[in-house]
Amino acid sequence: MNLNKTLPSLSLLLFVLIWHGMAFFVNDNTLPSPVIVVEVLWKEVISGDLLRHLGITLQRLIISFSIAMLLGCAIGITLGINKKLNAFFDNWLVIFLNIPALVTIILCYVWFGLIESAAILAVVINKLPNVIVTIREGTKALDKDLLEMAVCYKFSKTKTFIHLIWPQLHPFVMAATRTGLALIWKIILVVELLGRSDGMGYQLHLYFQDFDVAHILAYTVAFITVIQAIELLILKPMDQQAIRWRR
Repeated sequence: MNLNKTLPSLSLLLFVLIWHGMAFFVNDNTLPSPVIVVEVLWKEVISGDLLRHLGITLQRLIISFSIAMLLGCAIGITLGINKKLNAFFDNWLVIFLNIPALVTIILCYVWFGLIESAAILAVVINKLPNVIVTIREGTKALDKDLLEMAVCYKFSKTKTFIHLIWPQLHPFVMAATRTGLALIWKIILVVELLGRSDGMGYQLHLYFQDFDVAHILAYTVAFITVIQAIELLILKPMDQQAIRWRR
């Protein structure tokens, strides 16, 4: 038996057992047991409400994440290559990195109204500086000797990017992707809570008003499960495919 493969399962089992034990000890609706949460989750799936709101939130996540990553990579590479532009815009990045997400969300709703585009814009603005900084540092770390070699051997821009630049930038892109998913879905929930009439955040707000912890945990478990599925089924295979040259 491979211990490295069984440890994550044992860790998760221990977490569930601790949760169950605490719920049994507290014996109150404020901390429902895992069994109750799973029952509520199944009922919500059967009714279709959870899947509908989950789909809406995932749609917002995909749109905002894609925009933030594309813009962030383009700007990050540009700043990493151009020292003058980097020096000029560095303070801008520091400012945007330190603006609270809640402030950005409120301002977008005040300036543009309680509309879908304002919600997406708020999420993108909150994520964009993190992507830019990560990709900028990756661009700065590119091996200059390899790039000079590509020029000497007259590599095309496409060949240079695929074989020299991308393998070096890949760890930074994956870091931005993973932190991006973790950050964006949390911001989206706040965006939906404050100014949308659908989505996971809106539903959590309703259940909070009723102090319905079982439904809150059920929706949380559902979303975490989806994010973990994205990590295991999409991100990890992409990561392994990109670093296969190291073996």
